[in-house]
Amino acid sequence: MSDLRIAWLLPVAWFYWQPALSEFARLFPDTTVYTGLFPGFSKGLEGTLRVEVIGQFRVIEINRNDDSYGDNFTYLSPKIVGHLLQLRPHVIFASSFGIWTILALLLKPLMRWKLVIAYEGSSPGVDYRNSALRLFIRRLMVRLADACITNSRAGERYLIECLNARKDRVFVQPYEIPDERTLPGGSGGIEATFPGLPRPIFLFVGHVIPRKGLPLLLDACTLLKARGYENYTLLVVGDGTQREELQQFCQQQGLGDRVQWAGRIAYDEIGNYFRSADVFVFPTLEDTWGVVTLEAMLLGKPILCSKGAGTSELIMEGQNGYVFAPDDAETLADLMQKFLDYPNVIPQMGEQSQQIMAQYTPVAAAKCLAHVTELVMTS
Repeated sequence: MSDLRIAWLLPVAWFYWQPALSEFARLFPDTTVYTGLFPGFSKGLEGTLRVEVIGQFRVIEINRNDDSYGDNFTYLSPKIVGHLLQLRPHVIFASSFGIWTILALLLKPLMRWKLVIAYEGSSPGVDYRNSALRLFIRRLMVRLADACITNSRAGERYLIECLNARKDRVFVQPYEIPDERTLPGGSGGIEATFPGLPRPIFLFVGHVIPRKGLPLLLDACTLLKARGYENYTLLVVGDGTQREELQQFCQQQGLGDRVQWAGRIAYDEIGNYFRSADVFVFPTLEDTWGVVTLEAMLLGKPILCSKGAGTSELIMEGQNGYVFAPDDAETLADLMQKFLDYPNVIPQMGEQSQQIMAQYTPVAAAKCLAHVTELVMTS
């Protein structure tokens, strides 16, 4: 079946899609990724995929909610139809329930291609459980599709229990996963920019916006200060609308020396920050998946992860990290204190993270996607 024509329909072909799809393209060389926005190839994966940008990608805000994904409409060009009619793929993998997935499903009876819906994961802001109309449309789309894939068990439950997908047609396998080749970093680490930081270094990587939960992490630091813990560093990598407000909060709470702000960092340099840190903290209020957690695990870091992230499923409590509620600063402070009181556990738990990630590789993801491809072609 290696001669099959495969199309992937992705609103944005982010870096985290590329490792698994590059391996998938080794198995199915005639694979084309169609996208509305392409940020370029990750280092180490240049030219491993055939990518075509179709039209313009736009997100139209309907109802704003800073603590969630909000209610948005993603505009993608209808020109995708002409490209699909020209390629005539045997199998289409379509991301989520957007306009491109709808168009591919409408053409499915005529073109007789197979279609697999890729649903990243479940979270309140994207599931629309309270919208009868959206749920009706999604249930119909699932019925018309040949299979569904998802990164997480939460995504599986949503597809089966909420959208009535057939259990034998839902496949769970993390496919948005990092590859160490794409996180090279340099040999010098971050010492030149941030010399002599007190350890342990807790690392936050993400947009500095309300949904990412950084205020909770700073509240936890305030609690640690009240308990007399000041010999550590919180290193914040990222930028966003909340940065100025949170920097002022740090000054008001006497955290100016503890919290360091790196700003926005190029993706091919982020490996330096992961490698130089001791513990990764992901306090998000809501993330359907959260690849940044897996990047930290891949590079051998213990994880403090909010239950709001889909990747919290890969945190083995007390083995490679801990999970906390995204509104519980007290518990997060307690967990950070564990690493301050017992820093010797950090390397042991980091090794556990790497052992867990050894199961979830781009090659493993590609093999699962290949299995799904073969299944829908023979059904």
